Amino acid sequence: MFKLFRFLKPYAGAIVVIVTLFLIQALVDLSLPTFMAEIVNKGIIKGDINFILRTGGIMLALSLGGVICAFSAGFLSSRTSLGFSRKLRSVIFTKIENFSLYEFDKIGGSSLITRTTSDVLMIQQTLIIMLSMMLRAPLMCVGGIVMAVSRDPQLSLVLAVAVPLLAIIVFSVQQFMIPLFKIIQKKLDALNLVIREKLAGNREVRAFDRTLYERKRFDDASASLMGTSLQMVTLMSVIMPVVMTIMNFTMIAIVWVGGLRVQAGHMQVGDILAFIQYVSLILFAIMMVSMLFIFIPRAQVSAGRISEVLDIVPEINDPEKPISPPSGGNIEFKNVDFKYHGAEQKALFGVSFKAGPGEVTAIIGGTGSGKSTLASLILRFYDVDSGQVLVDGVDVREMTQQDLRNRIGYVPQKALLFTGTINDNISFGSKEHDGETVGAALKTSQSSEFVDLLAEKDMSILAQGGRNLSGGQKQRLSIARALFRKPGIFIFDDSFSALDFKTDAALRAALKNETKKSTVIIIAQRVATVLDADRIIVLDEGSTAGIGTHKELMKTCDVYREIVYSQLSQEELA
Repeated sequence: MFKLFRFLKPYAGAIVVIVTLFLIQALVDLSLPTFMAEIVNKGIIKGDINFILRTGGIMLALSLGGVICAFSAGFLSSRTSLGFSRKLRSVIFTKIENFSLYEFDKIGGSSLITRTTSDVLMIQQTLIIMLSMMLRAPLMCVGGIVMAVSRDPQLSLVLAVAVPLLAIIVFSVQQFMIPLFKIIQKKLDALNLVIREKLAGNREVRAFDRTLYERKRFDDASASLMGTSLQMVTLMSVIMPVVMTIMNFTMIAIVWVGGLRVQAGHMQVGDILAFIQYVSLILFAIMMVSMLFIFIPRAQVSAGRISEVLDIVPEINDPEKPISPPSGGNIEFKNVDFKYHGAEQKALFGVSFKAGPGEVTAIIGGTGSGKSTLASLILRFYDVDSGQVLVDGVDVREMTQQDLRNRIGYVPQKALLFTGTINDNISFGSKEHDGETVGAALKTSQSSEFVDLLAEKDMSILAQGGRNLSGGQKQRLSIARALFRKPGIFIFDDSFSALDFKTDAALRAALKNETKKSTVIIIAQRVATVLDADRIIVLDEGSTAGIGTHKELMKTCDVYREIVYSQLSQEELA
C-alpha cells in the first residue's frame, strides 16, 4: 500500500500541517486531566474559588483550541484523501487506456472497474483514518501511560495487564480478516461480472426467457459475497465489545485499587480522577488503533490489486525510435502466424497477401477462420507471433500506435456508439467538428435518410450504446464515423450484416466513389458483398485457401465454391 503513497507527494505540505494540528490536539487532550486534578486537589478541597475559575478558564481555552485544531485537521485530511483518490483513479484509468487487448483479457473488464472505484475508495477511507490516527493514537497512548505512571506507578500496574491483552486480541482478529478481505474483493468482481453481462445482454436474456436463470446467477453471487462479508463483520463486531469489556474491568480495578490507596494516604482524589482520564485516553487510543487494523488489511488488499494494474507492462508498446512513412495506404502480410494467449491452435498461420490504394480487398471464410483477427493485427490490437504486418512499407511494430491508427478508418463487427449527439459520434476522435464533413459522411453512409427525420437532426442525443437506434442504423453511423476521418485505409469488419440488400447495394455504390483512392479491406460473410472486389482472400481454419477474383476463385478454390453455393442460387450466379 505504501507504494501508492507516492501520489501524495503534491500534498506533502498539507500532510505536515495535518500532523501538526493533530499533535497539538493530542497534547491538549493529555494536559487536561492534569488541570482537572489540580482543580480537585487545590481548588475544590481547599475551597479556592479563584484557583478553580483561573484553572477552568485555561482548560476552556485549551479545549477550544483543540476543537479548532481537530476541525481544521479533519477538513484538510478529507481534502487530501479526496485529492489523492482522484489522482490515483486518473493514473489507473490512464494506465488502462494504454493496455492492449492482452491485458484486458487477462484481468477482465469487471475487475478493472472494481479496482478503479471500490478499491480506490477503500484506500481513500483508510488514508483519512491514518492521517487522523497514525501519529495521534500512539502519542496519546504513550503519553497517557507516561502521565499515568507519573501520577502513581503502582496503580499503573493495572495497565500492564489491560494494554497487552488488548493488543493480542486486535492482532489475532487481524490475522483472520486479511484472507477474508481478499476473498470479498474477488467475489465483488464476480458480482460485477454477472451484473455487466445481464445489462449488456438484456435483450438476449428476455428473448430466450432466461430472466429467472440470470436472477439466480445474481442471487448466488450476491449470497456468496454476503456470506463472506458476514464472516468479516462478525470478526469486526467482536473487537468493540471485547475492548469495552476490558475497558470497563480496567476502570473497576482502578477505582477499587485507587480508593484503597487514597484511604491509605498514598494518593489524592484528584489524582484518581486524572488517572481514570489518562486510562480512558489510553484505551481510546487503542480502540482507534484497532479501527486502523480493521481498515489497513482491507486497504492492503485493495492496494495490491491496484498495484497489479499499475505494475503491468503492456505487451504492445511504441518503439523508442518510431518510423513514420508517408501515408500511402499499402498493406502487406508476410507469412504471418498468430495464436491467442491460452489457445491450443493458431488463429492464423502462413498468411501472406498485399492490398493497395484504389483496390477493394475482401476477406471471407467460415466462422472462426481468422477474418477479424486479420483486422486486429493491422490495427495492432495484437502483435504477430512470427512474420510481419506492413503498413506503407513499415512493420506496424516500428510505428507509434497513434500514427498507425490515424491512417485507418475502422468499422468493427459490433457497432458501438457513445452517449452524446450524432455529430459527436461521427467526429469521434477528431478535434474539429466540421458540419459539412459530417453531412457528407452521413450521406455516403446512407444515414441521412433517418437522421434528417429526427427533430434535432445530427444534434440529436443518442442513448448509451445507441440503444434508441436499430442495428442497421448503428452500423451506418459507425461507417460514417470512419468516413469522417478520410483515412488512407478502410477496414470494414462485417459492417454490412445488419443492412437490407437495397441499403447494402446503395451504400457500397456510394463507398466506391468515396474510397476510390483508399485501400479498402472488407471482412464479410455474405458472398454478395464481396463479388465485385478486386481481390478476395479466402480463409479456412486460419490459413489462406485462395486469393483471386470471384471468377478465378470459382475455378480454383473449393472452399470458396462451397461458400458461394451455400448462399447463392444458380440464377443469382448467372
